[in-house]
Amino acid sequence: TTTTTTTMMATMRTATILLLTALPAVTSYQPNSAVPRRTFISTTGAAAAAAATSTAAPSSALAASPLVKGDESLMKAKAHGTTELPVQEKLRFAVDRKTADRICSYNRMFAERAGYYLSTSFVDELDAQPSKTPLTFYDSVSGKPLFKAPVGRSVDDFLQESYVHGWPSFRDNEVVWDNVRILKDGETVSVDGTHLGHNLPDRTGNRYCINLVSVAGNPV
Repeated sequence: TTTTTTTMMATMRTATILLLTALPAVTSYQPNSAVPRRTFISTTGAAAAAAATSTAAPSSALAASPLVKGDESLMKAKAHGTTELPVQEKLRFAVDRKTADRICSYNRMFAERAGYYLSTSFVDELDAQPSKTPLTFYDSVSGKPLFKAPVGRSVDDFLQESYVHGWPSFRDNEVVWDNVRILKDGETVSVDGTHLGHNLPDRTGNRYCINLVSVAGNPV
């Protein structure tokens, strides 16, 4: 229900703020450092994210968003849950296919466990990208591009924000709006009916909290 969704969002924001109070300010990761990237992520926090989650986004920021709304018809029952097909046979980032299929096609609310992406090759593949080249994330079912990140920020900023919240977190300019829609309750889905996650706006604007298993597809 709407009340349940609102309560869950409020709880997530509160937990995030409490976590941030215990984290030091972020510094830039040095690729040649003896400290592994995952250790760096888990022991530093983004000060900017703390401010971003402290209050709701101003109406002016949301009004200027390129967000594309969708309706419930996108998630109607199809041949395979809310999608016509199951997830691809071999997904990227070494994610679990069974989990991916359940979350993508037979789910509207639940998510992979917080921090799941850190147990995959997600961070390594992001690090392997050429400098200043965003990594493209594809629908695990259709293979259509859904997100490109980081855009307009550093890899460190993207990873730190994702760590703070527990899931890959994208901003408006990192969404491929041809293929992504936001439903009335904030549910974020693909145009083909794949459940992706939820939009949880903060002080700086929309923030799309996305399951990695939903965006681990290969381009087709």
